[in-house]
Amino acid sequence: MNIQLLLTGNELMRGDTVDSNSAMIAQHLDRLGLNISRKITIGDDLNLLVSQLRELAATGDLLLVNGGLGPTIDDLTARAVAELVGAPLTEHPQAMEHLTAWCAGRGVALNASNLKQAQLPAGASIIPNPRGSAVGFTVRHDQCDIFCTPGVPVELRGMLKQSVIPAIARHLDPGQTRLIQRFHTFGIGESGLQQWIADELPDWPPEVDLGFRAGAPTLEVKVLSPQRKAEEHSLYVERLRELIGDYIVAQNEGNLPGSLIRVLGEKGMKLTTAESCTGGLIASMLTGQAGASEVFEAGFVTYANDMKERMLGVSGEDLASQGAVSETVVRQMAMGALTVSGADCAVAVSGIAGPSGGTAEKPVGTVWLAWGSAGDMRSVCLHYPYGRKMFQTMVAGAALDLVRRFLCGIEATPRYFRERRLPDTIQ
Repeated sequence: MNIQLLLTGNELMRGDTVDSNSAMIAQHLDRLGLNISRKITIGDDLNLLVSQLRELAATGDLLLVNGGLGPTIDDLTARAVAELVGAPLTEHPQAMEHLTAWCAGRGVALNASNLKQAQLPAGASIIPNPRGSAVGFTVRHDQCDIFCTPGVPVELRGMLKQSVIPAIARHLDPGQTRLIQRFHTFGIGESGLQQWIADELPDWPPEVDLGFRAGAPTLEVKVLSPQRKAEEHSLYVERLRELIGDYIVAQNEGNLPGSLIRVLGEKGMKLTTAESCTGGLIASMLTGQAGASEVFEAGFVTYANDMKERMLGVSGEDLASQGAVSETVVRQMAMGALTVSGADCAVAVSGIAGPSGGTAEKPVGTVWLAWGSAGDMRSVCLHYPYGRKMFQTMVAGAALDLVRRFLCGIEATPRYFRERRLPDTIQ
C-alpha cells in the first residue's frame, strides 16, 4: 500500500509547533506492517494545498492529511479537499450534531467560527473525534482514500486508535501484517546492546528484524517479523528476553515509571522520594502514571542544605564536612524520607547537574543515589557528564530502575555501575 502523508499549518513551517504527529501516525501504521512512502509539510495556502492534494492522491493508495480543520480562517483543509473532488462544502449533519453536543457539554455558545467546522465536502464520511470540536472526514478520489484529521496531537491519537487505523486494517490481507515486540531497556547503550546480542545470539535470522531507538532515559529494542515467520519471531523474542531480561523495564506500550508502579502495587508497598539535583523529576515521572496514588503518597524536594536538615533530618555536620553530594548525606536523605512519610521504600539523589559547581573530586555530572528500605539501604556513585536536562533525566531513570531491581530481587550488578563510575583517577 502506497501511503502518503500531508501535514499543513503555518505554525509547523515557522517552527512554532514541533511536528510529533507524523511520528505518531508512522508508529500506528508500523503496527500494521505499513510504512509512509512520502511526507510533505506545507503552510496554510489554498492553492498550494489543492495542488499537493492532487499530486499525492494521483500517486498514492492512501493519503493522510493532518491539520487545517479548526475554526479559523487559516484552516483550509475542508475547502481544499472540496475543490479537489469537485464537491461543494455543505453542512454535514453528523458534524453539526457533534459540534452542538461538544459546545453544550462545555457550556459555550455555538458561534459562527465553530460552525465552519461542520462545513465539509458533500459526500464525505465522518471520522469521529472523541476529544475535540472538529470531526475528521474521509473521501475517495482517483482510486485514493483520503483521511483528514485535526492537528491537535491528543485528538489525533484517539482518532487513530478508534477509527483511522481500524478502517485501514480492514482493507489489509491478514498475511500482510507484521508481528512486533518492543522492549524498553535502561542502563545499556545502543552499541553495547547490539554487540551483546551479536555475541550471544549469532544465529539471529535475517527475516526477524531487530531495531533500536534511543531515547531518554530508556532505549527501545524492537523485534519485527512478517506474519509467516511467527514461529521464528516467538523463538527469538524469548531468547532476547532471556538474554537482556534484567535490563527490560517495560514492554510494548509500557514505560519505566509505570512498570515500577505496577511492581509496587503487586507487593502492596509504598515508595517515597528525596530529591535534590533532580528537583522533583522522579516524583513527577511517577505521578504522571495512572495508579500512582496507590503506591506514592509523598516526595521531598530538598534543594538547599538547610531544607535537607529541616525536612529530612540530615546532619548539618555531615553536610559541612562531606558536602551534599556524598554517600552519607544521600543515605540520610532516604532514611529521613522513610521516617517522615511512613513509606516502605525510598530513593534519594544528590548530585551536580552543572554547568558549574564541579570540583576535581566531584566533577559536574557526579551523583550519589541511595535506595531501599530501612533495613536494607543501598547506595552508589554514578557519573552522567551530560547537559543539565539530560543529566536530570538519566539520574531520575537510574533512581526508578534501582528501586525496580530492588523490589524484583535482581541482585546482579548492572553494567552501568561500571560504565558510569567516575574515572579511577578521581574516585
